[in-house]
Amino acid sequence: MKLSARNQIKGKIVEVTKGATTSHVRIDIGGAVITASITNEAVDELKLAVGKDAHAIIKASDVMVGVD
Repeated sequence: MKLSARNQIKGKIVEVTKGATTSHVRIDIGGAVITASITNEAVDELKLAVGKDAHAIIKASDVMVGVD
């Protein structure tokens, strides 16, 4: 897999929750969990399932920082 995105984090799928059109895919990346919202069609095409290895690929134009 070759991508221009630099933020690629390998993990294991721990949950896939399908909604009407969108799924939430939770990926454990070594103790922390990243949640991705993707289409149900993408979940089916990629054959995503609990226990499968996957990469969280993060591409963002902005990063915000907040403090209390």
